[in-house]
Amino acid sequence: MLAKYWKKIGMLIIIIACLFNIVSKLVSKIPYLDQLKESAQYVSEHQDENKEK
Repeated sequence: MLAKYWKKIGMLIIIIACLFNIVSKLVSKIPYLDQLKESAQYVSEHQDENKEK
């Protein structure tokens, strides 16, 4: 029975893996943007301190 449906099972596994990959990237994108904003703010503050010296 498995030999008869192996292509459909393989495609289902691939589709589930792709959907999981897309969702995990969307979920982890939000904290990454926050981290970039914090890094940009830190660099900006550090440059301001250097200009004052």
